[in-house]
Amino acid sequence: MNKEYEPSWEQATAYRADESVAPSVKSAKSAAAGVKQIVTIRLDVDMLDWYKSAGPGYQTRINQILRDHMDAAKSH
Repeated sequence: MNKEYEPSWEQATAYRADESVAPSVKSAKSAAAGVKQIVTIRLDVDMLDWYKSAGPGYQTRINQILRDHMDAAKSH
């Protein structure tokens, strides 16, 4: 497990409590609560190097760009 993600017991309990909620509501609650899921994604080396060169928080920056793209696509 990476060092940036260390779930707390409260977070695990909150996640289980949301399991009965409809998917769209669950997604909105998860995003609002800042719940993250560890995934493996293949990215071009030069692009990843560029994000990392800006310093700590590159995963957060990539996440924000993907979220902005998702929000823009939803608004069409």
